[in-house]
Amino acid sequence: MKKIVDTPSDLRLSPGNKLAAIDIGSNSLRLVVAQVTPGPDYRVLDEERQSTRLARSVSSTGRLDEESIQESLDALRRFKKIAAGFDVSVIKTIATCAVREAKNGAEFCERAREDVGLEIDVISAEQEGQLAFLSVARAFDITDRNIAIADIGGGSTEIILASAGHVDQIFATNLGAVRMTELYAPPMALVEQPEDYMRMTEEIDKELKKTVKKKPFTPHAMYGTGGTFTTLAAMMMAQKGEVGQPEWGYRITHADVSHLLDDLKKKNMKQRRSVAGLSADRADIIVAGLIVIERMMARLEVNVLHVHDRGIRDGLIISMIDATDDSRVSDEQAKEAMEFFAKSCGVDMPHTLHVANLAVELYQQLAEPLKLSPADVRLIYASAVLQDVGYLINYEKHHKHSYNLILNSQLPGLSRHELELVANVARYHRGSNPKRRHRNFTRLAPEDQDRVRALASILRLAGALDRSHSQHVKAVSAEVASSQVKLSLTAQGDAEVDVWAARSRAEFFEKVFDLEVVVCVGKPASANASAGASAR
Repeated sequence: MKKIVDTPSDLRLSPGNKLAAIDIGSNSLRLVVAQVTPGPDYRVLDEERQSTRLARSVSSTGRLDEESIQESLDALRRFKKIAAGFDVSVIKTIATCAVREAKNGAEFCERAREDVGLEIDVISAEQEGQLAFLSVARAFDITDRNIAIADIGGGSTEIILASAGHVDQIFATNLGAVRMTELYAPPMALVEQPEDYMRMTEEIDKELKKTVKKKPFTPHAMYGTGGTFTTLAAMMMAQKGEVGQPEWGYRITHADVSHLLDDLKKKNMKQRRSVAGLSADRADIIVAGLIVIERMMARLEVNVLHVHDRGIRDGLIISMIDATDDSRVSDEQAKEAMEFFAKSCGVDMPHTLHVANLAVELYQQLAEPLKLSPADVRLIYASAVLQDVGYLINYEKHHKHSYNLILNSQLPGLSRHELELVANVARYHRGSNPKRRHRNFTRLAPEDQDRVRALASILRLAGALDRSHSQHVKAVSAEVASSQVKLSLTAQGDAEVDVWAARSRAEFFEKVFDLEVVVCVGKPASANASAGASAR
């Protein structure tokens, strides 16, 4: 996943600087103008929202309609003037599902560039999920919980599963409130044709079952971002006679959602518009939005929902502030962040760091004879340190969860491309070898696939050298001769288990490099004498 923000490299946002973020959503456009405060954090100076229903025709025609485009361009023009009035240092504009899917989405972006003077970054569903997570992670203490985060927009809903403050998986669905309304419940239909309600519910269940095939854990709670959730909170407060704005993380139960939905689906449009807490411009799409919430909670087996009144705009501003510090990250700081991440996932750090050092030692000795890039030594170190972070989720498939956690970590000091390589190497540090059906692997360029195979096969050997988790193998000497790689181990204590493991796990390396692995403690024996000791 590429970084969300392309902040100018010479820009340094410091306390007092002002910035603006514009989110072009499928239902509405929103502007936030903020000022950086110490922390670094920010305070909101101004906000504006304009409902343009940009996605209203995308599902049926595949295109943004001209009326919505013009309304959106007019809104962007006003937003830019508001931001200019605050003398902002930088303004960032993102677009989500409607523009991403529309056949004329690029044309809309070009018109915004030419007519308004704004560059629009069309972000992916995964990036939306990352921004929503970033916002929730900064607002709530989620370090010791398994949680779900849902961001409902007009055209899509992103579901993020996170454990102990780290993203495990991001699921992108087409369950937007505008999209579902347009496809299954045009105004009045839920009253006059109740079967439309059933069709919508069935379609939502079908999409959730297809997308969220198997959750790695049952979340303790769900955090909801987006207008559907804040509207839900406003209606619940009005129903309970509560006044003011929803408190931080306003709590709603699954039963609350079901009861409110049952009530609203019986009302016609005129009656809905009179519901306290429900704005007129959401009256036609609120039922679809609530069905999505209710079915998500059922699918994830979550009983408690916390409404977050911020979301991807907040995440965007946070990322804009954080991005200005990227170039200041030293190698040592990147290493510290990596190790902190691993430790926070419950990794056995003495074992992991020992394996990382052995992996580096092996790689540096093998790089020249095996024609490997010396620069990739930092990648094998990172892969070794992070290979077991998936234990945070569960043991059985921890290597797969390690891939997800690393890919979504946004660790400093590693580019998006490097993170993807490291995630793949960690994915194959144990278990099966890379296969064509593994999408995480096949989407890599051929040369990167070769790099992953090489790095992962060496990492498997290094990991085996501390199979006992006792650090008996203190050093390894690698020598490539003829059709063999001879590994001479310097050991202290009983290294029998580690030697056995290295011989047992050599097959992947042997397949990648077409070389037999010979393992011995002390000076390598002759090829003929030791060949029989090597398990293939």
